[in-house]
Amino acid sequence: MSEPGKRLFVGARVSVATANALAGAAQTLARRARDVGVEVKWVPPVNYHLTLKFLGWTREATIGAVRDALDGAARGTPRISFRTTRLGAFPSLDKASVVWAGVEDGSGALGELAKRIEAAMAELGFPCESRPFHAHVTIGRLRETRAVKDVVLPLAEQMFGDTRIEAITLFESETKSSGSVYREISRIELKPPAGTPERQTSPLEQGASDDTSAETDDGWPRGQGPNH
Repeated sequence: MSEPGKRLFVGARVSVATANALAGAAQTLARRARDVGVEVKWVPPVNYHLTLKFLGWTREATIGAVRDALDGAARGTPRISFRTTRLGAFPSLDKASVVWAGVEDGSGALGELAKRIEAAMAELGFPCESRPFHAHVTIGRLRETRAVKDVVLPLAEQMFGDTRIEAITLFESETKSSGSVYREISRIELKPPAGTPERQTSPLEQGASDDTSAETDDGWPRGQGPNH
């Protein structure tokens, strides 16, 4: 009997405003793709996220250790803000298998956090990523590699929005016939260095509702978002 396990990754959700902007761009991209005969499977907006570390199949007995290691990697990490902007494709616009939106992090905090997570997971025996970290949000996948210049370039310079994250999430990814389903395994709060003042947010910045306890900093209601 095979040992029980889950297919896991560590990620962070984009803000609701960013997801909405990306969804609008994806609708335009889908029309352009149909016009030029390029078949793309577009990611549902509820699944938009950036991946900090893909773990793959993980034994259930190891998940607790993964959670603890992520908690350690998050210590001393301040809240992170990043901007989702520009469109591109992997491995290139001429031969694409993935359409993505780029992520800009002027402080370098995302890259530093990714390094800390990489090191923490390596200590548990997960293989290190051979490619440099490239923060992005996947918005579409192609079954066969195709040129997507005509689809992407007219929208390539768009800016989609800002996100401020206060936590990272350990997700389970389950592949179904309808697409991938992401379930939240654990939410790990980022823990600023001791003595770092927390940002005080005014009610106007928080939004019209008086009750903001049900929302995360990225705007998703708690218990909703890519993991549902």
